[in-house]
Amino acid sequence: MAASTSTTDSTTWNNNGLSSEEANKRLQQYGPNALEEKKVSFILLLLGYFWGPIPWMIEVAAILSAVVQHWPDFFIILALLLFNAGVGFWQEYTAGNAVEALKKELAQKARVLRDGAWLVIDAAGLVPGDIVRIRLGDVVPADARLVDGDYLSVDQSALTGESLPVIKNNGEEVFSGTVVKQGEVLAEVTATGSTTRFGKTAGLVEQAKTVSHFQKAVLTIGNYLIYVSLVLVAILVLVQLHRHEPWLDLIQFALILTVASIPVAMPAVLSMTMAVGAMLLSKKKAIVTRLESIEEMASMDILCSDKTGTLTQNKLTLGDVIPFKAADSQEVLLMASLASREENRDAIDEAVLKGMEAKQQLSSFKQTKFVPFDPVHKRTEATIRDADGNVFQVAKGAPQVIMELAALSGADLDKANTAVNDFAAQGYRALGVGIKEEGEENWTFVGILSLFDPPREDSAQTIDRAGKYGVRVKMVTGDNLAIGNQIAGQLGLGTNLLKSDIIPTGENLKVDNAIGEKIEQADGFAEVFPEHKFAIVKILQSRDHITGMTGDGVNDAPALKQADVGIAVSGATDAARAAADLVLTSPGLSVIITAIEEARRIFERMNSYAIYRISETIRIMFFVVLAMIFFNFYPITAIMIILLAFLNDIPIMAIAYDHTGLEENPVRWNMHQVIVVATAMGIVGVVGSFGMLLIAIDWLHLSVPQIQTYVFLKMAVAGHLVLFVARSKEHFWKRPWPAPVMIWSAVITKLAATLMAAYGFGFITPITWPEIALIWLYSIFSALITDLVKVQIYRHLQNRLPGQRTFLKKIRASFSPGNFGAAGSK
Repeated sequence: MAASTSTTDSTTWNNNGLSSEEANKRLQQYGPNALEEKKVSFILLLLGYFWGPIPWMIEVAAILSAVVQHWPDFFIILALLLFNAGVGFWQEYTAGNAVEALKKELAQKARVLRDGAWLVIDAAGLVPGDIVRIRLGDVVPADARLVDGDYLSVDQSALTGESLPVIKNNGEEVFSGTVVKQGEVLAEVTATGSTTRFGKTAGLVEQAKTVSHFQKAVLTIGNYLIYVSLVLVAILVLVQLHRHEPWLDLIQFALILTVASIPVAMPAVLSMTMAVGAMLLSKKKAIVTRLESIEEMASMDILCSDKTGTLTQNKLTLGDVIPFKAADSQEVLLMASLASREENRDAIDEAVLKGMEAKQQLSSFKQTKFVPFDPVHKRTEATIRDADGNVFQVAKGAPQVIMELAALSGADLDKANTAVNDFAAQGYRALGVGIKEEGEENWTFVGILSLFDPPREDSAQTIDRAGKYGVRVKMVTGDNLAIGNQIAGQLGLGTNLLKSDIIPTGENLKVDNAIGEKIEQADGFAEVFPEHKFAIVKILQSRDHITGMTGDGVNDAPALKQADVGIAVSGATDAARAAADLVLTSPGLSVIITAIEEARRIFERMNSYAIYRISETIRIMFFVVLAMIFFNFYPITAIMIILLAFLNDIPIMAIAYDHTGLEENPVRWNMHQVIVVATAMGIVGVVGSFGMLLIAIDWLHLSVPQIQTYVFLKMAVAGHLVLFVARSKEHFWKRPWPAPVMIWSAVITKLAATLMAAYGFGFITPITWPEIALIWLYSIFSALITDLVKVQIYRHLQNRLPGQRTFLKKIRASFSPGNFGAAGSK
């Protein structure tokens, strides 16, 4: 069965849609409804790791080894080159696969008519000729022609740059990627994939990749270490050339030392750590759409949460019905049911239809037009024809909106307001119902329904947990102030809710300090429109808060984009999901708290890696360069430096899976703290290495080759121990203990280094087991000293941060008394 051919006559479309067989044929003919991604081939991706400044250094070192015929060096350097390329490729490939898997979970869906029945399929499966239903909040899945319905208001700004929504009527085209702001229609797909207007334009658009604050900070550290390494190596080369050292050997050694000191693996480790964390979050029903947003999640200190469906169950129950111009409550429900559409599976519509005692009455009426709910007009409206051919309109929505339509006044207005307030005092949501007869100018107020959406069982506990983590939850609701206060009180949020009329809106948000302080201290906001959400986020950000905002509708998209952490809740529209940093696939707030916990763990892993990497560079570079200058011999050979790089890389890869402590307060990148702690640890390492060197020279009287083995083993053992020291602000033997994968990777590599030192295997001068035991004991003692210094440095820095403590007091003071734990550091 084929759909009708494209024509400007909007009536010529097949009301059974395509058959499955025909759809499959067209899918083969036209291909999937997706833009073709340019993917770098497997081989080119791998070869990329052999091209660049760092690979060039290793390659030159290998060539120089071949020139001077140091064949063991040559083969081990070659192995290092292959190992670095393999590790980098594997980490990028794994992170890429993780992101691809997350994208699949967020695949856009489409409602399509096939074989006479409505189905929900992946938008990629649409073909030209399909009949699709498009409504408020949808991202249009393909180019299509409107064939049935009233109109669509479409935001085409992403495609055309038009700032205002465009009205589309039957017979007109809508384009893939545009966002529906109002209306609901049926449309026939005319183009898919790369043949759509969006597909043709996308090839010309280059999307900039954002770099998070954390990545910028770590890359700054990386650059700093590169400059330090190059300066030290330059000094070393000049001094050794002055001493008439063979220049080929010296250049080879200098290149290898530089490669070992530069944090080559830093971008790969960061990506891997965030990707592993994002995959873990996806299993907990929270999908990260932008890996870098994990940092903001760890720093978030205020979360503005929707009430309906997030703090409450979104399972509406019909309460009392108060008739006005209706014979009884069932007549009010009948009018409300006629202003509903059952197939939309809307929670309010389902509650209203469930309350009808005689649903068969609905078959006597035909809905000829339906205008769905939108956040601006706050009502649904339908045009109805009864069995006798009479036409009338019905509407249901926010009571104040229907009261205004009906121009309610006098005693009726007082009665309606009293009913709404009484319902609100009990936590019930009121819904006004109106009717307009054909030929009449005014609407008639039929009655008021009450609906109750009980709080989720876990909401109060989750809000309490958030407070203990220094995250203050503010409720944001479109309901009136009385309902908001009732629910907020039940959840332990406090009852200092503000009406939205206090919140300034518009392009130029200028807020005086008094208003800003009220918004900062409020427990929540009632009678809120989408533009208020955007303003709330902007104002809180201007007061130095890392702000999260939840949303589900198309009009929430600007607020979600503006927020530091935009969160699309379960059941959100495509437009909201596209704007969000985090997409929840299960209802409730507890998923967000889980995401905050995991984000802070990920942050701690990256923080630990940065400290370890800086301290290791200082330890290796300063020791080797100063030892050569003062003692005039190589304290470690080039081949040993390469082996150290091998042995250190394996435990580093395991850091993405490490167990970490959970900070009680929001965390932010503290560059000063990281550099001070890492430098102190590095200096302790340098002093310890010189102590070991003096023992080898003056006490054990070892030969130079034996000293080099001695230093190699000390560097390997102590280096791995530093990784365990760096992973915690407390003493390393306290909980949480390292993950088994980290322990075993370190045990295996330390064992390998010990066996190399004991037996040599042809490329290292062996040393005795008593000497090996001494190195182990010295390294463990050195790690204990490093740990004690680290803990003292952290405590000293904490005592030197009065500004931070003042900020914490400010945050705590803004929390409602008794409802929250310690607030977070900014």
